Amino acid sequence: MATNEDQRLGDLAERLRRDDPRLAHALRTGTPCSPREYRHGTAWTMLAVALGGLALGIVIGHGLLIAAGLVLAGAAAHLFDPDRDLVRRGIAPPHEES
Repeated sequence: MATNEDQRLGDLAERLRRDDPRLAHALRTGTPCSPREYRHGTAWTMLAVALGGLALGIVIGHGLLIAAGLVLAGAAAHLFDPDRDLVRRGIAPPHEES
């Protein structure tokens, strides 16, 4: 491999190490690990709490609890977006071609 290609691979490896250290470590050691875009543990937990609060608000008829459950569910749904880090940094997410 040419030195230019080696430098590109090194830059790519460094960017991966900076962006997602957990995935970079998994690739280095050979243990499988999903990329950060597909890890949604916090989002699922937040969605479960939101739906629980929404259901409780409906059962007891408390409007503020219903509203809080809906807002929290919306915030949890936002966490499922794989491009949320790009949007937060002001970079337009890549468009899929059909």
